Amino acid sequence: MSQPIDLGLPGLRGVPTTEQDQTKKDFSSDQEVRWCPGCGDYAILATVQGFMPELGLRRENIVFVSGIGCAARFPYYMDTYGMHSIHGRAPAIATGLGVSRPDLSVWVVTGDGDALSIGGNHLIHAMRRNVNLTILLFNNRIYGLTKGQYSPTSEPGKVTKSTPVGSLDAPFNPISLALGAEATFVARTIDSDRAHLSSVLRAAAAHRGTSLVEVYQNCNIFNDGAFEVLKNADTRDEVLIRLEHGAPVRFGPDLGHGIRPNPSTGELETCAADDPGILVHDAAAENPATAFALSRLANPDTLARTPIGIFRDVDRPAYGDLMNQQIDDAVHTHGEGDLDALLAGPDTWTVA
Repeated sequence: MSQPIDLGLPGLRGVPTTEQDQTKKDFSSDQEVRWCPGCGDYAILATVQGFMPELGLRRENIVFVSGIGCAARFPYYMDTYGMHSIHGRAPAIATGLGVSRPDLSVWVVTGDGDALSIGGNHLIHAMRRNVNLTILLFNNRIYGLTKGQYSPTSEPGKVTKSTPVGSLDAPFNPISLALGAEATFVARTIDSDRAHLSSVLRAAAAHRGTSLVEVYQNCNIFNDGAFEVLKNADTRDEVLIRLEHGAPVRFGPDLGHGIRPNPSTGELETCAADDPGILVHDAAAENPATAFALSRLANPDTLARTPIGIFRDVDRPAYGDLMNQQIDDAVHTHGEGDLDALLAGPDTWTVA
């Protein structure tokens, strides 16, 4: 049996493929894809299936774990191992799998309702622990599977079946949440931008630790056009900020606008593209404060000044690596454990 090896990408450990070069078809299952026609999930699925051969892993060493919701059907359509788990618990199940099987490439597919409502605690703890997982969070700002209720990312005033006179809730910003939880890799991309989505997936898979990728995804049935301003050729350049590590943060049709820290308050603000104080993006900055400030730029109503790309990409030991080292150290110091002795130890008693 082949042994797990280091594949050269820090985030990936697995059994290399010994088959002929793989293609998208190799990762496409025989199941009928059943989402609403026009759903953004189709574009994400096609991009992920097309990207998988780049990992160079056998399909049996890749696992997709999902929770509940429209996005949760994803494992059925990947010809890899997969698990359709329970509502909000995909990160918890994936944690056990990723820690116990470091030879696997473990992916979590979840939605804004699944991950940020009932699954909120599981998500933040996976990120703070830095478990070696790649988490894809599909954000359509609505509950789709249960037919159009507002979600934790719906904008204030959102009229839905469960908020007929408008939502009163302040929405979560998933990027801000991930940065606050000290996630080591945090990124945002868009379902219809295949090139950008592929580049972000590539970087997320190469990262060892928890990678959180928010994907803006259209629900054409219950929240159609939620991100149209970011996709339409007539408007996207005016509102979309493409983050590139080491490059000045500029946007606009001719990249005529920039982002700089205000000299007095330090808050980020719009400036001219040639402003000497323009912010140079540093995704590798250990302190996430600037990345957090970037995540707060977007207006939740208009989506003006919405950054996409990699906000943060830093190195920190992965939870599974630390756990296995701890076990090795204990064995080296105390020797192999005795399960029978533990079960029959001094803390047991007999009930007559």
